[in-house]
Amino acid sequence: MSSARNYYCSLLKKYCKNPHQEHVKKLHALIIKTHRHPAIILSNGLISVYGKLNNLDYARKVFDEIPQPNDFSWNIILSAYSKSGRLREMQELFKRLPSRDGISWNSFISGFVNHGFFEEAVRAYKSMLEEGPMNLNRITYSTMLILSYKQGSADLGRQVHGHIVKFGFGMYVFVGNGLVDMYSKLGFINEAQSVFDEMPERNLFMYNTMVCGFLRTGMLENAERLFRSMPEKDSISWTTMIAGLAQNQFDREAIDIVREMRLEGFALDEFAFGTALTACGGLSASNEGKQLHTYIIRSGYQENVVVGSSLVDMYCKCKRIKYAETVFKRMTHKNIVSWTAMVVGYGQNGFSEEAVETFREMQNNAIDPEEFTLASVISSCANLASLEEGSQFHGQALVTGLISFTTVSNALITLYGKCGNVKDSHNLFDDMSIKDEVGWTAIISAYSQFGKASETVTLFEEMISHGLEPDAITFVAVLSACSRAGLVEKGKEYFKSMMNEHGILPISEHYTSMIDLFSRSGRLEEAGDFIKQMPCVPDPIAWITLLSSCRVHANVEIGKWAAESLLELEPKNPAGYVLLTAIYAAKGKWDQVAHLRKGMRVRGLKKDPGYSWIKFKNKVHIFSADDKSSPYLDQIYFELEKLNLKMIEEGYRPDISSVLHDVEDSEKIHMLSRHSERLAIVFGLIFLPPGLPVRVVKNLRVCGDCHSATKFISKITQREILVRDSVRFHLFKDGTCSCGDFWYPFVCARLGDATCLETLGLFSCHISSKLLLIQLNVYFRVAGFLIVCMRSSMDISSCENPFLSSHMKLKHTTRSCLHAGIFTCATYS
Repeated sequence: MSSARNYYCSLLKKYCKNPHQEHVKKLHALIIKTHRHPAIILSNGLISVYGKLNNLDYARKVFDEIPQPNDFSWNIILSAYSKSGRLREMQELFKRLPSRDGISWNSFISGFVNHGFFEEAVRAYKSMLEEGPMNLNRITYSTMLILSYKQGSADLGRQVHGHIVKFGFGMYVFVGNGLVDMYSKLGFINEAQSVFDEMPERNLFMYNTMVCGFLRTGMLENAERLFRSMPEKDSISWTTMIAGLAQNQFDREAIDIVREMRLEGFALDEFAFGTALTACGGLSASNEGKQLHTYIIRSGYQENVVVGSSLVDMYCKCKRIKYAETVFKRMTHKNIVSWTAMVVGYGQNGFSEEAVETFREMQNNAIDPEEFTLASVISSCANLASLEEGSQFHGQALVTGLISFTTVSNALITLYGKCGNVKDSHNLFDDMSIKDEVGWTAIISAYSQFGKASETVTLFEEMISHGLEPDAITFVAVLSACSRAGLVEKGKEYFKSMMNEHGILPISEHYTSMIDLFSRSGRLEEAGDFIKQMPCVPDPIAWITLLSSCRVHANVEIGKWAAESLLELEPKNPAGYVLLTAIYAAKGKWDQVAHLRKGMRVRGLKKDPGYSWIKFKNKVHIFSADDKSSPYLDQIYFELEKLNLKMIEEGYRPDISSVLHDVEDSEKIHMLSRHSERLAIVFGLIFLPPGLPVRVVKNLRVCGDCHSATKFISKITQREILVRDSVRFHLFKDGTCSCGDFWYPFVCARLGDATCLETLGLFSCHISSKLLLIQLNVYFRVAGFLIVCMRSSMDISSCENPFLSSHMKLKHTTRSCLHAGIFTCATYS
């Protein structure tokens, strides 16, 4: 019988290490069958195994069947209840204990600590002290120190520290580790170092804890000094150092430590690989990342989900999206981190449509999004200006409760703002219980883009009154609003306060906003003086801004200076030629116009054509000036002629000054009436149901005549018309525009007209045999983050302008910064 009992005991020990429900139940049945009254050692073993399997009902039955449970029996069942979180049963059982020792008290206290009942844990500790110090031990104080930092209570931690010293546990390394860890996690690094220095003996764990504490509080020199002085190191030591450096943006140093770790003969584990790849991503160091990838494959970690997710993230941050796709598709197991890395990576690299598709695929794989994943896909919808899909994700946020996260709410505010729905943006903002700097910046930017300067300034002042600090991007939005509304003195005041009161050094966007502020208001001399006083060399955007306003105000002298300065910086930029051409044309100096145009031809420079597009039934219909390719032209031109007659009756007079060609006035009027935005608007009036707003996007700014004409059209048709041009939103309603007619052009890229390509998109065409790939890219910065704002792909069958496929080829792409964003622009031939 004793041999059978020994055999059963050995099996129970085995199952304790690797428990299996069915195997344990079979063994239990065998024990009952062969032992009418099982020895207590077997019953205790069964209780222990069932506890590890979280089968508390079976464990309790075995316990209740023991005639006379010993102390070990009571402690095992108490520990099982403690670990499982069944605290009521734990408390009831604790009251029945015939005697309590240190193990009983530790199980009782840790049950409360591990499940978040901190006050109950403190009361239990006090009760333990009332019984006397005989049951106190190292585990007790380790648990209480964990409780202190979990509760975030330095006062409790110091009291526990006092008890540790009082009862003679201060010299134990195990307790010293807990003290160092507690103080460092609570941010009291000096106290942590004092404990560390006073310990007569230190183990490797204590060294690692102290290094981690230094890194957590940004004391990198102290961390490295201690790391170098360690008598021995393990993989945790190296990984801690790598992670700490990466988290503090010392990515190059982190990569150097990785190299050193390998030279010392330590193999990297999944955590070391993850932190090393994070450092490579932070530096956009794709070469080092590829080397690590090779080492990962040799080490057999390519199937590890943590490493795979880190590889995807690293390649995305290095803008190697194809590599990221390859790694992602080869991953046999993906978790929410993997999917989120790919969704975010697509969005940050200008592939917003792919980001949305990947999110849909994630949902099809039964992976529920977290708040960051949902916020990322909403941002991608904002980038695509896809109000319909974005609204669906808004509904999902409401159903899942993720709307309560500020990251999700902020993304939705940006979505509605970029889609021209400022009212919904503000409603969301008002509903937020916690409004952070990002949320304030998002709503301020939304109003700024829509040209509502008064509301923008009011919100900015309200943000300041709430004690929140605006950042550089917030000031870009405010200065842009002042510029668009002609609030010169207010803008100057904010520019000074940005530097003097908020300590923010101006960047190129701020300087450009100030130049625009002066230029739009006709104060070109002040703009020129401001440029001369700038501490840095103006970039091309600054000169184009000034040059554009010189065209509006017909200032040849300053315009020539701006054009020459621009061409000196960028000889291949056609904007200098075109804008100066416009100034000479307005003055009737056609010889100078011809000379400049000849110079453009000699240098192979061409003016960018204007396009407008409108979405109808999931198709994008694209129009060029005097379009001849749309299958709906007969209907469009017929309706346009009727509108022209009604507009003239209402008092419309064409502004032929914006036509830069030496032709008859009648021809100029004809050319104006066939501008691309008018064709797109008329298309919308014909095909969109009555009552729906007409939403049109234009890659260049709206010309003055079309701006005036659209006001008449909105009054005649009683329709809301929302036009997003290269600068801002224009909401036309009842014969007025939301911009208040203060809309002088602000330009931001190399253009052939006075403006940049559409803020809502780089309109480029990559032509293959039967595929027209239309990319609509915009980079928009909110609260310091660079977000790619628009990209969509479609087959030629969904594009109603095959003219593009044979007449446009992408020549080159340039990037430049503007106001609240960095916009990508292209020149075509």
